[in-house]
Amino acid sequence: MNTRYASEHPSGCEICELKKEGLFCNLSAAAAKEFAAIKYSSDYPAGSALFHEHGDPRGIYILCSGQVKLSVSSSAGKTLIVRMAKPGDMLGLTSTMSGRPYEASAETLHPCRIAFIRRGDFLRFLMTNPEAYRAIVGQMTSQYTSVCEQLRTIALAASAQEKVARLLLHWSSDGRKTEDGTEFKVPLTHEQIAECVGSTRETITRTLGDFKQKRLVSIKGATMMIPNRAALEAVGSV
Repeated sequence: MNTRYASEHPSGCEICELKKEGLFCNLSAAAAKEFAAIKYSSDYPAGSALFHEHGDPRGIYILCSGQVKLSVSSSAGKTLIVRMAKPGDMLGLTSTMSGRPYEASAETLHPCRIAFIRRGDFLRFLMTNPEAYRAIVGQMTSQYTSVCEQLRTIALAASAQEKVARLLLHWSSDGRKTEDGTEFKVPLTHEQIAECVGSTRETITRTLGDFKQKRLVSIKGATMMIPNRAALEAVGSV
């Protein structure tokens, strides 16, 4: 694996916070035992590269905890972050299923626990356990929807303010509701946020500063608060 460091464990299901909620948590006893036998869980530090765009599909990665960014790059060196993976997501799924090269690069944003399954083992598991296909279809649908939302943000928004507003609203959809508004984490630098919307770091800094001044958002470290979603939605409407 192309990583900085990774401490490996035979299995992490017994301590998984997603237990009973993950993609393969409701398999039959026999299928669950077979699945546990073909996967290995590892702990990765921030900045670890799981796989690279155009690389051969070695297998799938299941994100158990942490967050991973998936990005594509141009020949000129420009980078676009196409999706932010969260716990429960499967990375490299379509490439593993099709045998085509990975369509994006995956890198951990902070320490993560990730389960890896080799492509051959995964395909054999699906052949003998068709019940798992329901989870596969659900994951592919979720990923397709997420990418469409990202394209909508980048291609249809007319200004940087609209793009950033739509991005923040999307990220906050699973945020914590409080008396002061919706609270959520943004573990990205201004440069990385720019890579999500095809902009520049300077533009993002200026836009977020404007949002703060207008009290559309408040920011404290990596924590962001949207006090009035309707007001931010008005900015992000296309």
